[in-house]
Amino acid sequence: MKKEFSSEHLLYVKKQRNKRIAILVTQISILVIFLLLWELLTLFNIVDSFLFSSPDRIIKTVSQLYLSGELFLHIGTTLYETIIGFILASLTGTLVAVIFWWSDFLRRVFEPYVVVLNSLPKIALGPLIIIWFGAGTKAIVFMTFLVTVIVTIINMYTGFCEVDKDKILLLKSMGANKGKIFIHLVMPYSIPTFITTLKINVGMSWIGSIMGEYLVSRQGIGYLIVYGGQVFKLDLVMTGTVILCLLAALMYLIVALFEKISRRQK
Repeated sequence: MKKEFSSEHLLYVKKQRNKRIAILVTQISILVIFLLLWELLTLFNIVDSFLFSSPDRIIKTVSQLYLSGELFLHIGTTLYETIIGFILASLTGTLVAVIFWWSDFLRRVFEPYVVVLNSLPKIALGPLIIIWFGAGTKAIVFMTFLVTVIVTIINMYTGFCEVDKDKILLLKSMGANKGKIFIHLVMPYSIPTFITTLKINVGMSWIGSIMGEYLVSRQGIGYLIVYGGQVFKLDLVMTGTVILCLLAALMYLIVALFEKISRRQK
């Protein structure tokens, strides 16, 4: 049987759709205007194209990397390191947060260590990570993991603690044990927190992988940026930066799509 909606509801849906379209058009317009302005400023030598590159030079650099077969090699390397670190850190951090919520004793024991690790500049551990894992993919994945996992633990544990205490007491009064409380109340309640954490982790994992590539990699987007800076090929630096922005945006959109699907299933 087909559902019938009121005219007010249909009008509201239409307004929301038009609003989303307006936002998207505005976003694209801002990007196009920025790129055109950037190109024009370099074309008329108002901005030095050697120092700031230009959209035209970036396109040519991408074309050169593609023709040489390097483009997808570097993209694939960085993407693999980032995704593996992202997944491992998200799962491990969530698991540790569950353990902290489950056991107040373990939380009190290990929380100071988590706080110290969170405040420690991860780049300082770079030499040790290279010695432990070697100068390769494992070291970069671990750096990505290390940068991301602490944030995941803190965010997820905070989300678990924000569950309505009255509802927990109600379930306890009905004879529910800790496992049932977590599965039927805490976990569903914390899904928005988990998705928000994933969004944060997108940025953190890219920071970790690029940081790792700065230290040890001989391929990847981070390597291209470092190499370009060393030999003053600033077009290569800007190209690497633009590719990173596009990949990070794509990864964020995937998480946003997951959020949209999870909302529809409620």
